[in-house]
Formats: sequence, structure tokens, C-alpha cells
Amino acid sequence: MADPLPTNQPHAYVYGLAVAPGFGTSGVCFAAHQAGLSRSEDGGATWRDALEALGLDAPLSTTSVALSPGFPRDGTVLAGAPGGILRSDDGGRTWSAITLPSPPPFISALALSPCFERDGAALAATMEDGVFVTGDGGRRWEAWNIGLLDHAVLCLAVSPAFERDRTVLAGSESGLFVSTNGGRFWRETAFPPEAAPVLSLALSPAFERDGVAFAGTAAHGLFASHDGGQSWQPHALEGAVNALLLAPEYPARPYLLALLDDAPLVSRDGGRSWSPCLASEPGAVSALAAPLGLDPGRPLLLGLATGGVRRAAIGDG
Repeated sequence: MADPLPTNQPHAYVYGLAVAPGFGTSGVCFAAHQAGLSRSEDGGATWRDALEALGLDAPLSTTSVALSPGFPRDGTVLAGAPGGILRSDDGGRTWSAITLPSPPPFISALALSPCFERDGAALAATMEDGVFVTGDGGRRWEAWNIGLLDHAVLCLAVSPAFERDRTVLAGSESGLFVSTNGGRFWRETAFPPEAAPVLSLALSPAFERDGVAFAGTAAHGLFASHDGGQSWQPHALEGAVNALLLAPEYPARPYLLALLDDAPLVSRDGGRSWSPCLASEPGAVSALAAPLGLDPGRPLLLGLATGGVRRAAIGDG
């Protein structure tokens, strides 16, 4: 198991984890938590303060973190912080702070284009101010909420074919919205309002062809779509689905990982059946990362509600 994050707050809730492309070789990953942002270069075994260069007098909570798909080349890291976004282009060694319009928004999620190196596109979800969009790698952000009827946005998912289809899904307190122009205009989907809020989203790697998307809710379990997010059906999992991961080989390998309440479960059949994926109880899990896929024995990083990150291996399920 990993050492706790280097923080002077013993109960530093972990909001999010992000792993670098090439994790199997570099071991680089980040953890956003109540007391700051931490970086590991050994797969989560040890951590250091990623915000040290800011010379802060007090801990700065970060609520989300995302890495460029070209991180080994461009070193871009984005992190949500009170009132704005922190941006680094050297792997988290130095930072610039981008302030968003007052009142200071709470950044609930970050999502980057799969072609971020070329298009510089990313989106930031906020709890009260809708969605902010950037097209220059995170240096400037604008609010784009036309058609977004609910500005309490909890999660985002960008199409793997974003460069062609420009599709983004946004889960909110009241339902689910889709944009097909990179977040400039939104349409409400037929997601059942009684099942909201939507806490988590995951899209098939073949989303452009198969239109498969999954949405986790706060009290009504998992929903699935097969038409690009326009219509949704309940899908064999009940409770609060706080995070969702799909295997990179989906649908050829229809593996899913879900954080149900605070415990991770695995499905090997596209979500029809589920089982615990860990041999022992790690404590209350608040964030997940599976950097090398969902096959049994692959590493799993678990951010804890009580603070710290633990390493585990995915079980047979």
C-alpha cells in the first residue's frame, strides 16, 4: 500500500486522480485533494507537493486534475482550484493561475480533448456557473452555457473522436446535456429527471460508431445509452455511482469499473453483472484510476475520503 499523501491535514479528502500516458514506464500520477495537489513518479508509492513552487502560506484545495494526452511531450497539467484553474506546462513544477469570473466558481470536473496537443481544447465544469471552455490549452477560458438549462454541472465526458464529432456530455443536478460543437451549445437529453443528479460519465472508446455511454447517478444506479446519449435506460446497478471507468479495449473487452457508494466493483459483461474487485477493504474510496486497463492483476489507484492514496491490483471479479 502507498504512503499517505504529504499533507499536514490528516483528513484530506481526495477529489480526483490523473495518470500520465506511459504510466507503466514513468509512474507519473497526480492526486487532487483538500490540502493541495500531489505528484508521484513511482506509481503512487511516494508523493511530493506539486504546488511547492507557488510558495503558499496555507494549503490550497484542488478539486480536480487532468493531464494532457501528450503529457510526456507538452507537460500540461490543469487543476481546479478555488475561483479558477491552475495550469502547468512543465509537468507540475511551475504554475500559472487563471482566475475565472466572480463569484469564485467551484470546479467540479475537467475534461481535455484527446487531441489537446493540436487543438488546445478543454472544458471545466462548475457547481453553479455551468461550463467554461478553452481553445488555447487552458490559458483563457469562457463560459459557454447556451442551452445548458442547469448550471450545476457535476461531470463531463469528451468523445474519443472529439476532433471529428465535437461531442461532449455533461451531467448535472437535474439531468444530462449533450453538445456537438465542443461545448458552445447544449441540448437536454431524454435522461429521466427523476434519476438525477448525474455524478459520473463514461463513453465507449468506439463512441463515434456505437454511441455507447454510461451515466452513474446519486441514488438510482447506472444508466446506459446506445444512441450517443440521447436516450437512457437503467442498467443493472443500484445505488450511488460516484465514478465509472471503461476498458480501453471496450467493447471487444466489455469491462467496466464502478465506484458504488465508496466501494469499487467490476463487470466483465458490459455491466450486466458486478462483483467486488478487491481482495481486501481499503476504506472509503473517493476517486479511482486504472492506468493500465481493467484486466485482472492490473494496478488500481484508490483515492480515499479520509486522505491518501492506496495502490491495489484488480481482482478476478
